[in-house]
Amino acid sequence: MDTESTHSGYSSRSGRSNRHGERSRDRHKGGSSKDSSRSERSVVINPPDTPSQDSPVHNEEPLPGEPSAAADPGDETQDDNWGETTTAVTGTSELSISQEEVVGLGKEIQDRTQGFRRYLPLAVGSCVGLLVLATPLVFLLLPVVMWPDRLQACGAACEGLFLSISFKILILLVAVWALFLRPSRACLPRVCVYRAFLTTLTLLLTMSYWLFYGVRILDAQDEDYHGIVQFAVSLVDSQLFVHYLAVVLLELRHLRPCYSVCIIRSTDGETRHYNIGQLSIQRAALTILEYYYRDFPLHNPALLSASKHRTAKHLAGLKVYNVDAPGSTAAAQPSNGNQSRPMVTPATKRKDNAHSELYYEEADYERRVRKRRARLVVAVEEAFTHVRRMKKEDENAAPSDIMDVREAALAVFPSMARSLQKYLRTTRRQHCHSMESIQKHLAFCLVNNMSPKAFLEAYLAPGPTLLYGPERWMADQWTLISEASVTSGIKEGTEFLLKCLDFSLAVTVKGIPYIRLTEEYIDPKSHRFILLLQSETSV
Repeated sequence: MDTESTHSGYSSRSGRSNRHGERSRDRHKGGSSKDSSRSERSVVINPPDTPSQDSPVHNEEPLPGEPSAAADPGDETQDDNWGETTTAVTGTSELSISQEEVVGLGKEIQDRTQGFRRYLPLAVGSCVGLLVLATPLVFLLLPVVMWPDRLQACGAACEGLFLSISFKILILLVAVWALFLRPSRACLPRVCVYRAFLTTLTLLLTMSYWLFYGVRILDAQDEDYHGIVQFAVSLVDSQLFVHYLAVVLLELRHLRPCYSVCIIRSTDGETRHYNIGQLSIQRAALTILEYYYRDFPLHNPALLSASKHRTAKHLAGLKVYNVDAPGSTAAAQPSNGNQSRPMVTPATKRKDNAHSELYYEEADYERRVRKRRARLVVAVEEAFTHVRRMKKEDENAAPSDIMDVREAALAVFPSMARSLQKYLRTTRRQHCHSMESIQKHLAFCLVNNMSPKAFLEAYLAPGPTLLYGPERWMADQWTLISEASVTSGIKEGTEFLLKCLDFSLAVTVKGIPYIRLTEEYIDPKSHRFILLLQSETSV
């Protein structure tokens, strides 16, 4: 194919030669596409000032069908479009790499980057925590090690400070572990502003104490050990106050609801509303995704195929005529000066009845679902009744003849498997439940003595996303799309998009209105009334 693809010349004097060169390049692309999966191609482009521009050569010989240099000596003019008509001679490179290897290398680098970003905040927090906890102890130990003979004796008050600083460091250790050393729930695109602020504040506080300690105590070799202990206690107190500030900013500030968010799934329009507090856009996105996995039903793309099939069927029944086409009967009709437009007419010569088709299709689908559901309910009730009857018989049987719960589930499962499979196929949820998970759920219901209705509840209606395995979620990586910075706080009218592979979540933020309550006092005496009865009554 290479010898056939290099016969295009540089002369642009005729459109025929240009079209011939384009067809030869198309054939060259089609022939070389078979070898592209094996290796990459190294392209060598002959420059226009070399002798090969008049006669392309292959292995120092003119190609078949090409005129030699002596045959056309007058065709020496430079073509302006030489970049488009130059022939590219390709060959296989020895240092080739496949596209799959390039993609795999990119995935490995991405996985390493994600692991580094995931554990970097934990490593930084651990280092800062060790620095914070070790600094007061170092303040107390350095004078004892460097100038022990010159230190004053530590009295009862100083020893009481030792007890105080010990418990404060222990409390600070537990508090830092509970707040900062927790496993991360997600990998956010940007650094949390409050965490960065608290980390910077802690480092500034610690460095300030170290500078004061180095100038006033280490250089002067202060002999007042009681004052040194009080200095270390003041550092621990400051660190406790910083931790209290961290609790307020990270845990308490967003608890008060301030905004109402509306979440809409792009494929099926599933909508939910939630109240959230003062959060940044990326933290709000993380909270919304947690709500999504808990409350939204599992995304089922199989339910969307029915509407697509109906649309394709409707378009297949249409014929399109071009009135401007030569030889058409409609083109001969006068256009009255108007521009000709394509005319779309139904092939069946009848009115559009798509709404009727949709109505009968949905009615037939609901009828089939009710029919399959009734058969499934009856089959499950019969299976559970059989299990209860066998359980009563096993009470009088020998211990060796008693069947295990797992074995009982495997024994009764075939009696309901066909009905359950047909129901799941009808509702297009067969991919959400595997046979192993159904048997496991059946064994769980038999162990806990549950009713048939409790067993069927997991299959009659779609559950939340977390009810299924991670392989069914179809959304393990999300992309946050926002016009504003993701570290800025949400406000009235903020809109952003959470996008995954198959669908997206559109989020709109609305502020909760200010509510004013007034009181109206009602006098209790205004409700009193007098009932007058006649003294004479009929006998």
